[in-house]
Amino acid sequence: MEFKFPAETEQWRSELRAFLKQEIPPGFEGDDDFFDNEDQMAFARQFTKKLGARGWFAPAWPEKYGGLGKSQIEQMILNEELAYHRAPSGGRLFTIGITGPTMLVHANDEQKGRYLPGMAAGDTWYCQGFSEPGSGSDLASMETKAVRDGDDYVINGQKIWTSNGHVADKMLLLARTNQEVPKHKGISAFILDMKTPGISVQGIPNIAYRHDFNQVFFEDVRVPAKDLMGGLDNGWYVATTTLDFERSNIAAISGARRTIHDLIRWAKEPHAGGRPWDKDSVRTKLADLAVEVEVGRLCAYRTAWLQAKGDVPNYEASIGKVWMALLGIKVGNAGVNLMGAYGQLQPGSKWAQLHGRVLTGYLLSMSGPIGGGTSEIQRNIIAQRGLGLPRG
Repeated sequence: MEFKFPAETEQWRSELRAFLKQEIPPGFEGDDDFFDNEDQMAFARQFTKKLGARGWFAPAWPEKYGGLGKSQIEQMILNEELAYHRAPSGGRLFTIGITGPTMLVHANDEQKGRYLPGMAAGDTWYCQGFSEPGSGSDLASMETKAVRDGDDYVINGQKIWTSNGHVADKMLLLARTNQEVPKHKGISAFILDMKTPGISVQGIPNIAYRHDFNQVFFEDVRVPAKDLMGGLDNGWYVATTTLDFERSNIAAISGARRTIHDLIRWAKEPHAGGRPWDKDSVRTKLADLAVEVEVGRLCAYRTAWLQAKGDVPNYEASIGKVWMALLGIKVGNAGVNLMGAYGQLQPGSKWAQLHGRVLTGYLLSMSGPIGGGTSEIQRNIIAQRGLGLPRG
């Protein structure tokens, strides 16, 4: 088996790195708080549009929709490099990583022509309206309703844990359109403009004091029927495609890889927080984590390889999701303990090591086994669809 990339693929990676070196300011440490920071938000919007102008925001998409017709592997290399260099995310996960690929599978030609170019240009950011207060892992139990009224559907209900919801331009929304059929068969998917009257967004600060999550309320929100995507009552199948794309996790893996590299450099510094430690044990721990990151990276590349073949990854994506959820916790825990008391300091403290990023990552990693589908659900998918085991 050959693990090297072709020369043209390595050239693509080199071009990306040269662009990032030019466009990211020296000392830039990422956009962890860009949701609440107007300057960082402006920079994220600007950076996203620069990628879009080159066709680099969604390079694997067809040229007629604003892409470059590159492979899914090359798209993954882009995501990997952006995450490793902590470039502004620009709503990339939900716009290009989830909603766009789902549209390419399920949207009609008119919808693709109307929405995909703006996404590829970096002009339009998306969020995902799936989970509800009483419908998380059991997503099919959702209660948000969409009722046909002339040329529109009228939406009433509530969504929760809506990442990016307060800065997104549009939402991929699931709502119940049929009460008379089994719960998986009565759901539809819609493309919703977040500026539509009747939508209100309420922030939910997370454990790291960041405003990523939101509650979104819908009160008689009118959505044109032409924005129904994937067919009436077919939303469950749209949703499963969406979640399979969400779970490739290359950005999270690349971020963990960068954190390990930062910790290795930090541990070599003379001061290193003034901590005495057994260098051999530290070296072994970081080496073990580096190996686990590489395993996760190969899982993610397998997902991209399946996409490049025209397949929709399913249990393969779940494998990567479970692996990365645990690995994120391991990396954060190792970093915080390595730094001792310094590892407990929040970003902004002059004594915080590595800008407090390791602590932030550790706190955020706690939601990894829950967000995007719990690890228990993922293991069921792996067992049933991957291993062919019977349902319990």
